[in-house]
Amino acid sequence: MFTVGTAGHVDHGKSTLVKALTGIDPDRLPEEKQREMTIDLGFAWATLPSGEEISIVDVPGHERFIKNMLAGVGGIDLALLVIAADEGVMPQTREHLAILDLLGVDYGLVVLTKRDLVEAEWLELVEDEVRQALAGTTLEAAPMLSVSAVTGEGLPGLLAAVDEALRHVPARRDIARPRLPVDRVFTLAGFGTVVTGTLVDGAFALNEEVEVLPERRRARIRGMQVHRHKVERAEPGSRTAINLSGVALDEVHRGCVISRPRAITPVRAIDVRLRVVADAGRGVSTGDQLDLFAGAAEVLARAMVLEQKELRPGETGWVRLRLAEPLAVAPGDKFIVRLPSPSVTIGGGEIADTAPRLHHRFRQQSLARLEAREGASPEAALLNELQGNRPVAVAVVLGHSGLSPSEATMALGALETAGSVVRLDDALLSAGAWAAASERTLAGVRDFHRRFPLRSGLPKEELKSRLGWAARPFKAAVERWHELGALVDGGAFVAAAGFQVRLSAEAEERVAAALREMNKAPYAPPSESDLGLSADELAWLIAQGDLVRVAENLVFSREAYEALLAGVLEHFHAQPTITLAEFRDRFTTSRKYAQAFLEHLDERKITRRVGDDRVLVQRPKG
Repeated sequence: MFTVGTAGHVDHGKSTLVKALTGIDPDRLPEEKQREMTIDLGFAWATLPSGEEISIVDVPGHERFIKNMLAGVGGIDLALLVIAADEGVMPQTREHLAILDLLGVDYGLVVLTKRDLVEAEWLELVEDEVRQALAGTTLEAAPMLSVSAVTGEGLPGLLAAVDEALRHVPARRDIARPRLPVDRVFTLAGFGTVVTGTLVDGAFALNEEVEVLPERRRARIRGMQVHRHKVERAEPGSRTAINLSGVALDEVHRGCVISRPRAITPVRAIDVRLRVVADAGRGVSTGDQLDLFAGAAEVLARAMVLEQKELRPGETGWVRLRLAEPLAVAPGDKFIVRLPSPSVTIGGGEIADTAPRLHHRFRQQSLARLEAREGASPEAALLNELQGNRPVAVAVVLGHSGLSPSEATMALGALETAGSVVRLDDALLSAGAWAAASERTLAGVRDFHRRFPLRSGLPKEELKSRLGWAARPFKAAVERWHELGALVDGGAFVAAAGFQVRLSAEAEERVAAALREMNKAPYAPPSESDLGLSADELAWLIAQGDLVRVAENLVFSREAYEALLAGVLEHFHAQPTITLAEFRDRFTTSRKYAQAFLEHLDERKITRRVGDDRVLVQRPKG
């Protein structure tokens, strides 16, 4: 399904031509019929000699309604540049031609209307003038035909020429991410809200759940029509009317985009390749306020020229546009910018990046990334999305690449086979970034062992924080390092392969001295802080089982702890309860140690306090 759009100066016969070709009057508003002038977009359809159906978008030609023209021209496959033979090239002819050129509309026909009003010699002069105007544009080699909508002269030939031209137009891509830029909203009794637009990037199905962007309102496709015929599936490129359930008429407007939920994220900044019109009265400078037109949307934008301070007329360069409102667009979308005052088209081009790094420090990285996008292979397009040192979700990489699902799958497979990317769960990292992260991680773990030789390893949470990675790719990375034999996965920590906790000679002396001190009074040992050990040395002794902590700042040697526990259990063989005083007297210790140990047994659920007594709950296992 292809969409043909008109373009040209006011009163040059665009709407009359469409009605003559299709039998449908595209002027639908009472004001248009009263003034005999197209004000808003009009729509029609026709069957070509080959039997193929086409959609036709008729646009207003008056300069005051150029914004309405821009809402409809962005989705066309073939342009009909309409020029009245009795007037020739006029101001809006040139502006509309410049817009088609900026949008990259490569396929078109020049239609000289009102053929019945001029002589052959005059027609030749007009044809020469038109050829001069077309020079250097995308329509430079477009076929030129002369017709009369009044007499019908040339109309069959025009339809045949449209048929032939469309044979060379590539079919609309389907990357399974359908988008409908809304150019018209209305309501029908008994049906509710209806939107229309030219469907791009994928197909919609009846009853499918959709999202209205940028507001992110959920809705459902209640019904669809293409050329007033009900359909259950609308294909890319078709002019589609969608009856939405779940949204009110005032909740959707021209410029909204209908897409699948979460398929597109509205953005407030974009990086673009901007070409300034050669005959523009001025260039584009950093700080300029511009009207941005993309799809059917119009948004106010502030320009920042990335390579220099200004793009002069005729120049092309990278520009960042900060948007006053969220905009639902994707890389590869075409756009037009106009000056708000005086209102004039100044440039246009293609959106390159919808997730730019906004801080001024990243300007050079942004430029390098943008340059890499131009003319990139599918593999390079994917790698270009992996410029940082953090894993990027596969869905984000594929979505920003602008590739179709089949292209992206093949390119990603090739990159993985070549070892150019590393997959970490649902995220991707370039091979270079993976190597750097691995080197940085291993160095960090070894440094941790050097600084803390008595700790089992670097806590995983600390390592994840250092890397700044999300949980799932981090978990996959640890598993990969473990499988490669670079790290040991210790559960809550990671350690370098071959690492073992070892005491230095000085530490061994301190540990031995501390244990001797504790054995002097095993049931009334010194507090932890009085043992002369570092926190790591103390933790190592506890981990080794040489010491047992029973309370804050209180440890017993393993031998003393086991003797105390055995003594308590032996007491319960003879007595049903034990008191704090009985424990103190049995082990010739103080109340402080007796209370701490008995509370420790309560915590282990070996005993339970009943008044001033303890009763046995269960004997410890093992």
